[in-house]
Amino acid sequence: MIAIRRARAADAPGIGAVHVAAWRSAYPGLLPDRLLAKLSAPRQAAHYDAAIRARVPVHVAMASGADLPTLSAPRVVGFTTGGPARAAPGGGMLAEAEVETLYVLDDWRERGLGRRLMRAAATELAGLGYRSLLVWVLRDNPARWFYAHIGGKPVAERTILVGGRRVAQTAFVWDPIAPLLDGPPRPPGAEGNF
Repeated sequence: MIAIRRARAADAPGIGAVHVAAWRSAYPGLLPDRLLAKLSAPRQAAHYDAAIRARVPVHVAMASGADLPTLSAPRVVGFTTGGPARAAPGGGMLAEAEVETLYVLDDWRERGLGRRLMRAAATELAGLGYRSLLVWVLRDNPARWFYAHIGGKPVAERTILVGGRRVAQTAFVWDPIAPLLDGPPRPPGAEGNF
C-alpha cells in the first residue's frame, strides 16, 4: 500500500536517501559527475529535517504492506516540497507558489505517485491561499514530460549554475492551481500510470 501524507521529522533520513538516489539516477550527463558522487544522504536528511521542523510543506509517499518485502518497515519512496514561488528571471513572478522538489525512486515510478504527490502539495498550497503554481525542471530531464501530462504549461526558461555547470530549466505553470486539486484528467490516448 502507498500512502501520501505530510512528512514528519522521522521521515528525513528516508527523504534524504530518495533525494540522492533520484539525482544519481536522473542527472548523469546533465550535472557534473563529481557533484553526483559527493551527494550525501545524511546531509540531505539534515536539510529536510530542518524544513519539516520549519513547517515547510513536505509530503512523502510511504510504501508499506504488500508493496514491500515481508517484515519491512514502511519506507519513503518519493517526496515533494513546496512553498512561495521564487522570482523568475528578470525579477517577475510566474506563479504564486512553487513545487521545488518532486522525486520518486525508479522502482516506484509509473504507479501514479508523482501525480498524487503533486496533488498533495497543490492542495496544501491552495489551502494556504496560493492560486497558481509552478515547477522549474531541467530542460533536458527525461521526466519533464510528466509535468505537461498533468496540465503544466511551459512558460519560461532560465539558465542556472549547478556544480559549476550551466544548465537550462523550463518553468511549467498551473494558473489556476485548481486542476491539480482534483487530479487532472489524462490526455486522450495517454498510457501509463503517471
